[in-house]
Amino acid sequence: MNITQVAGGRQDFQLVRHMTVRGGQIGIGRRLTDEALRLGWRPRPVDPTVNRARRTWFERHWPQHHARMDGAAEALGLDPDQDELALDGLGYVPTGSACSALWVPPSASADGHGRMARNYDFFTLTASEFNGGTPGPDELPMAARPYVITTIPDDGLASTVITMSDLDGCMDGINEAGLAVTLLIADIENTEPPQDTTPQVGLSSLQLPRFLIDTCATVEQAKQALLCAKQYDHGAPLHYLVSDAHGGAFVWERGANGTEHIVEVGDGPLCVTNHQLHRHPDPMALPADTEETLGTYGRLRALYEHSKGVTMSERDMCDGLEAVRAPEFGPFRTLWRTVFDTTERTLSSSFYLGDGRYTDELVFSARRG
Repeated sequence: MNITQVAGGRQDFQLVRHMTVRGGQIGIGRRLTDEALRLGWRPRPVDPTVNRARRTWFERHWPQHHARMDGAAEALGLDPDQDELALDGLGYVPTGSACSALWVPPSASADGHGRMARNYDFFTLTASEFNGGTPGPDELPMAARPYVITTIPDDGLASTVITMSDLDGCMDGINEAGLAVTLLIADIENTEPPQDTTPQVGLSSLQLPRFLIDTCATVEQAKQALLCAKQYDHGAPLHYLVSDAHGGAFVWERGANGTEHIVEVGDGPLCVTNHQLHRHPDPMALPADTEETLGTYGRLRALYEHSKGVTMSERDMCDGLEAVRAPEFGPFRTLWRTVFDTTERTLSSSFYLGDGRYTDELVFSARRG
């Protein structure tokens, strides 16, 4: 395992590390767990019956994750078949982000490359402040130490992901086949702080992108994988923009009463913010924003107007996201911007350093090398 500091420093808001892990999935799990333990993570008690079912589900549907949990057991000196402790969920991310994303297919791209870009908007608070308390003397803001993680397994798809503080999940990711996934809050008006974050059977909100990155090469495979998967969230329903190297893309959403929705893209750009697209399919017929919507409708209209009917370069996409970046006041910021090039299999990001300062674009490849 190799870990390097790639952006920021201890005097900046964010210090970004890039971790590269190679080998078998068990060894990768052991190394990720070692790093999580260094950061203060500890396994959580869980109902043994539920935990047994969780491991069985992962073994059948996500064997890469199951093997990495065996690696976690090695790091902890535990029996991998024990049922009392959950050996995944290597971190915790509070809810409340309000993000914007844009997909431009090859047919609408200036150079023929399919690209996806997003603003990751989140609080600049500590966990204590987020929960209404006073921060401890050495407590850092929740998003102060993001990781870029490149995983190169002996058997399986290599990938690069960005995570705020969950080493076995992610917010953004792309694999060597060119499948890219990003997550956003799906219903900002009805998002609630989590009351119970006990692990359940299936995929948590932050595991879902990593699941697709590990197991799928195309959007058609991703659709089938999602339709067959059990999923759950903890008070913050998310939706996911998924694209591939062949120009395909869709948004995955879950609606009322467990309904599942695949929102197709078509031939032009697709804009995503923080409301359910299956309920509001027409970007020109959106409701007015309120204090609770955090500008989700206005941001989507702005991105749509910026992208409709034009051929877009990467710079054009970034300019559109720049126009809807979180304002520089209050406890909310755009903490990074990511551009996925599904043709080149790259992920490039600019990270927030503080006071309107961002890093230059840092480019990371998902190819083996």
